[in-house]
Amino acid sequence: MPIENQERKQILFALLIIVLYLSPLIILGENAHIRVHDNLDSNLAWYKVLSESGELFGAIDARIPQIMNGLPRNAFGSEFSIIVWLHALFPTMVAYAISQALTRFIAFFGMYILLKKHLVTGRLSGWIRVGTSLAFALTPFWPSGMLSTLGMPLALWAFLNIRSKDHSWKNYLVLTLLPLYSSIVLGFFFFLVAMGFLWLTDVIRGKGWNIKFLLSIVYMTVIFGLVEYRLVASFIFDSEPNSRDEYFHARLPLDWVVKLTFKNFVLGHTHVMTVHALIILPITVFALYIILTKKLWRQEKVYVFLFGLNFMLSAWYAFWFYKGWLPLTERFHTLDTFNFARFHFLRPMVIYLGFALAIKIIWEHSDYAKKTLSIFIAIQILILMGFNEEITHNKKPSFKEFYSESLFQEIKDHIDRPQEEYRVASIALHPAIAQYNGFYTLDSYNNFYPLSYKHQFRQIIENELAKNKNIRIYFDEWGGRCYLFTDELGKHYMFKKGSKKELENLDLNMDAFKGLGGTYIFSAIPINNAKENGLVLDRVFTKKGSVWKIHLYRVM
Repeated sequence: MPIENQERKQILFALLIIVLYLSPLIILGENAHIRVHDNLDSNLAWYKVLSESGELFGAIDARIPQIMNGLPRNAFGSEFSIIVWLHALFPTMVAYAISQALTRFIAFFGMYILLKKHLVTGRLSGWIRVGTSLAFALTPFWPSGMLSTLGMPLALWAFLNIRSKDHSWKNYLVLTLLPLYSSIVLGFFFFLVAMGFLWLTDVIRGKGWNIKFLLSIVYMTVIFGLVEYRLVASFIFDSEPNSRDEYFHARLPLDWVVKLTFKNFVLGHTHVMTVHALIILPITVFALYIILTKKLWRQEKVYVFLFGLNFMLSAWYAFWFYKGWLPLTERFHTLDTFNFARFHFLRPMVIYLGFALAIKIIWEHSDYAKKTLSIFIAIQILILMGFNEEITHNKKPSFKEFYSESLFQEIKDHIDRPQEEYRVASIALHPAIAQYNGFYTLDSYNNFYPLSYKHQFRQIIENELAKNKNIRIYFDEWGGRCYLFTDELGKHYMFKKGSKKELENLDLNMDAFKGLGGTYIFSAIPINNAKENGLVLDRVFTKKGSVWKIHLYRVM
């Protein structure tokens, strides 16, 4: 069989595997289990709120009244982002499935053409290219990040083409379209900085100024600026203090930082999971051993660079939280408000490029080990299949159970008032659930909202924060989760109807709650001292098919 035909069949098989991976979303629909953290508890509800707000094309200073008495429109995604339009045009789970499919198929082809053109180019290396690309496409990326990390290989392919004087229109099309389905703050800012360093390195090494390469980097940066003009406007022109102005990250001692470096190097990070510890890490270390023993430093300098860069990115991530930064963060506030630790978002691409090169090195220089390499690729793919959301989140509520629309419709009907006329907050329950069901919430999970509102909301929970140092630091020095925190529950927000937990000593400032317009509290557990908090139990709601038992408390 000609090699080209064999590789084509391998690609088709890989695409079938991706379809199989996506099949729970297609088959189960709203009964599928998907990630809760930074997904169901936030982004998916935000997209729905935005699409129903009438402010999709809102002005720069527009507000979304459903959240926090008027959350700035700029806290939501740009109307030029494809994911926003997916959720505006389709039901949430349909949009989610389409987004997953787009991301994974583009990730596969992006990695494949990058390897084929620039790194693993041999005619006999098709199985390495296809296997690595498939594994990369199956990594459990952060859903709302879209192609912010998994689109980097495709962007690198385009940039390397331009760098090598290939100025095909396809390269510029890639640089134009990727910003429509990715985020600059969730990956591509750091990627573009890396491209800038690559250009500068070429200049220092005497390879010329390569103005077209430099301009291509500037071009993609400008496209991102146009797409995310709301973010740019907020950063440059908005003088109102926001919640990120009280974000403090530099607090870890040196020994913790060193431990975090190696933990991140081996295990990765929840937003850019690579699942590389069991197979990829040993393979890449063995390839480095071959390079050392056979003195292949010059021949395999790209691999050595990637291996070193991988560790450096983990170290950078960990040291960003080192308390030694404190004098600089106090002087330069941007070091707190912008998360420069996210250079480690480059790691998925770096790790899987290193994986492909490591296999190539072992194949070429170890007759004994080369026989098992295809098995290791297959095992890595099987491991990643095991990280399918339907498997890893099976013990948590499904999409339908989480938002429980029919249950909250009953609550809405019982209250029997237009939802915009009253405000609610939640206890032992993510506020995103109420938001998704159309309720106007005082609480929310957002990392960009007026600082004045944070201080007003804090008055409601000030007595609970005073009891518990952990939630006090969590709220005061971050505040992304503007929740009704309680000392007894800590940082736990999902108590299902089978829970025996009850609140005994709740101490909320209900005058502050009423001052913000608060009327009802949705609590997933009983509040035994409700009367002392100026609350009366209106009714308890539960329903077959819902995982919640909602205690509806009304302010006296």
